Amino acid sequence: MIFTLHIWRQKNAITQGYFEQYQIDVSENTSFLEMLDALNEQLIAHGHDAIAFDFDCREGICGSCSLVINGSPHGKHQATTTCQQYMRDYAEEPELWIEPWRATAFPVVKDLIVDRSAFDSIIQAGGYIAMRTGSATEANTIAIDKDTADEAFDSATCIGCGACVAVCPNASATLFVAAKVSHLSSLPQGKIDTHRTQKMLTEMEQQGFGTCSNYRECERACPKEISISNITNMNKLLYQYK
Repeated sequence: MIFTLHIWRQKNAITQGYFEQYQIDVSENTSFLEMLDALNEQLIAHGHDAIAFDFDCREGICGSCSLVINGSPHGKHQATTTCQQYMRDYAEEPELWIEPWRATAFPVVKDLIVDRSAFDSIIQAGGYIAMRTGSATEANTIAIDKDTADEAFDSATCIGCGACVAVCPNASATLFVAAKVSHLSSLPQGKIDTHRTQKMLTEMEQQGFGTCSNYRECERACPKEISISNITNMNKLLYQYK
C-alpha cells in the first residue's frame, strides 16, 4: 500500500511549523505507529531528521500516541487510540494529513509532540483525595453500592490523552476535568472536598483552555468513550457547593 503523507514538522514551540510531504509503501497489516517508524528509518538512512512523535504502551492504554489524522484526533475509528489504527483502515484514503493536538494550552514541543503538562496542573489543583488514611485497611471496610462503584470506574477510565481538547472548537478540557471530578467525588472519601470542582475548573481556565459550549465532539473523540453526563454531574457539584 502506497501512501502520500503530509506530516507537520516544527522544531520547537516558537518556530513556524509546516507540512512536509513524504511517500511510503507499507503492508496493510502495519500499525500506524509502525508506519511512522518505517518512515523514520528511511529518513535517518538518508541523513534527515526523524519525525518526533509520542508513544509508550502501543496497546491503547496510555493515550500518549496523540495524533490528528485527516482532522480526527486518534484517527478515524471511535474508541480507538492512534497506536491501534492500522494502515488497512486507510485503504480508501491514500493521502493522509498528520498533525499534533491543536490547543494553546498544548504547545508543540517538536513535530507531532505537544506538552500536556497543563493537565498535570489541573490534577494538582484538586484531582486527588486529601485526607489522612493511616495504614492500609480492608478494602471492603467502607461499603460502596455497585451503581456508585460502576459510575466511579467509568469516569476513572479517562487516560488524559487530550483528544477532547483537540477536537473541541473551544479547546476546552471540560470533559477531562469532569471525568476526574466524577471519579473522585462519587466516592465517600472524595466527597469531603466540596471545592474540588471549583479549584480544577479555575486551574483549567488559568492554563488557557476554553469553556464548554456543548458541541459534544469531546464525547465522540474520546478513545475511552467518557460520557458527557460527567459534565452534568460536575456542574451539579459546582453549583451545589458555591
